[in-house]
Amino acid sequence: MIVWINGAFGAGKTSAARELLDLIPNSTLYDPELTGGALRRLLPRKRLAEVGDFQDLPIWRRLVVDTAAALLAEVGGVLVVPMTLIRQEYRDEIFGGLAARRIEVRHVVLTPDETILRGRIEERAACEAAQEPVREPVRVAVGAGGRGAAAGTAPGAVAEAADRARRWSLEHLAPFRDARDGWLAADAYPVDNSALSAAETARAIAAAVTGGQAAPCDIVQTPAPTGETTAAGVLLFDEQDRFLLVDPTYKPGWEFPGGVVEPGEPPARAGMREVAEELGLRLDTVPQLLLVDWERPRHPGFGGLRLLFDGGRLPTAEAHRLRLPGAELRAWRFVTEQEAADLLPPVRYTRLRWALRARERGTVLNLEAGVPVGG
Repeated sequence: MIVWINGAFGAGKTSAARELLDLIPNSTLYDPELTGGALRRLLPRKRLAEVGDFQDLPIWRRLVVDTAAALLAEVGGVLVVPMTLIRQEYRDEIFGGLAARRIEVRHVVLTPDETILRGRIEERAACEAAQEPVREPVRVAVGAGGRGAAAGTAPGAVAEAADRARRWSLEHLAPFRDARDGWLAADAYPVDNSALSAAETARAIAAAVTGGQAAPCDIVQTPAPTGETTAAGVLLFDEQDRFLLVDPTYKPGWEFPGGVVEPGEPPARAGMREVAEELGLRLDTVPQLLLVDWERPRHPGFGGLRLLFDGGRLPTAEAHRLRLPGAELRAWRFVTEQEAADLLPPVRYTRLRWALRARERGTVLNLEAGVPVGG
């Protein structure tokens, strides 16, 4: 099990996490900051310059999942992870990866008053500028000085790095506030630690976890594939010729209804089964094939065949009866091709565009890595 402690920069996550180790038997601290710090030494400067935050690096998100899983396999018990997550798609990717490894996550968010947060950030910056130890390191932008200047750095450089960290932390208070009042409100158990010490905060978290108030995240994910797979997606259209997309809880980006074809299962029937499971909708006829796309293996994926089918038109009255499994999908919507460009990852959007062209022409297209082949 993982207890993930979320919160704005300066909320006291790491201090509370350390205290929590004494309250939860057989628990171990994993700070993903360490993974980000290692990447600063491993990745080329050119790559680091392309992002403003460690979390924007796909390798960081993969390593957080892999490291957490490896630690649990090594030491067992409970992993306590203090880490700010503002972007919901990053939460989807990380928590979905953990769910794929059958690792349960209890998500807690610290919500101290913003005036207290600002005071803590200012105090920490002053301590760092004076080269004094602080209780909780601040995560800062890749190019903003890391956790502080290295030993032996000139005092002026230390103060400059501390000021950059201070400004970066303050700039991220508003985005975190939006996340706290938005998706985090439904995803994490809140603990207001405005008037609590680190030890008191840890006791509140422990009580919420053991008492069930901080319940396991309602997220379902199939195990990660170990080889090539075949997946079947189904395009369902409304009366305005828009098509249906769904928003998975376990990975970033929107998706077509559908999923992996089971061994021995006809692909079109697999698409029908997935539509029934995901949307509560049973298709009367077998959908027509629009395209087959071969997806090249690309670490950490194995690639395989991706098929898109035309599921036909969905009357408005029937669309209003759609029911989503909360553990897998959080939302659905009908969109235009232009709107889909902002929702789908590039690979899936390319596949969609060709599927729509195939539908317009009444044909079936054969693609290799998103490019039509064979005329």
